Amino acid sequence: MCAHRSSCPRADDAASHVVAAHPERGWSLPCDGAIVFDDTGELLPDGRVIAPHRAPADRFAAPADRLAVAA
Repeated sequence: MCAHRSSCPRADDAASHVVAAHPERGWSLPCDGAIVFDDTGELLPDGRVIAPHRAPADRFAAPADRLAVAA
């Protein structure tokens, strides 16, 4: 499936590289055979599903009283 000199990394290893990317469709295919979706979900080669694991939006939002208003 890929050109790793020893063998492809396992699906849970971050060392794999993307062999097909389709950002317009929201997914990519790393050399380990998993399908990785833009919403952080994954479909592993053995059929297991990893649900999206995004951080809660409130971690990135600033409270209105902390926003500086430019005059």
